[in-house]
Amino acid sequence: MDMGGMDMGGGDEAACVISMLWNWNTINSCFLAKSWQIKSEGMFAGSCIGVILLVIALEFLRRIAREYDTFIVRRARSRAQYLSLSSPSTQDQHSPASSSSTGEADEAQTAKNAAATTTATAAASQPLRIRPTLIEQAVRALLHLLQFAVAYFVMLLAMYFNGYIIISIFIGAFLGSFIFSWEYLGVGSKENDATAVTKCCG
Repeated sequence: MDMGGMDMGGGDEAACVISMLWNWNTINSCFLAKSWQIKSEGMFAGSCIGVILLVIALEFLRRIAREYDTFIVRRARSRAQYLSLSSPSTQDQHSPASSSSTGEADEAQTAKNAAATTTATAAASQPLRIRPTLIEQAVRALLHLLQFAVAYFVMLLAMYFNGYIIISIFIGAFLGSFIFSWEYLGVGSKENDATAVTKCCG
């Protein structure tokens, strides 16, 4: 059984060259569909560039998903800090004045403000258990869907075992990580594991 090529068309059309082993095929190679058949070296070069951009887009989507999660956490922390600061001031407005002098009232107010600030700072430094709203979770799920779809297209392209295409995938992964993973370190856990490329098995 010849696994080196497969005739996907008839008549005078050139057959698609599809190999299930490692290869360096260029002209007449087909990827994903019969319409994606390489007719010239320029078309093959464009395909390689397109694969590089596809993998870069995957890294961009991963960065957007991380930034959106950070935005949700930051907004929830700001809301909790605001509530912890506003609660003591609300109580002060409704409490009657018990001090006989203005100096004592000012000292008491300063002490309450300092205590409120300390409480807000402690609350901000503690980890929060945040459950996204329905809309926020829908956006997170949409971003995951886009990553899932792009990653599986990349995986299908790699399964053609074409050396040029696989090298293009590696180049795209390097450039995408260089551009979109250039972040501050040590400020929280970031998703960056081996399953992030194909979103498979984990």
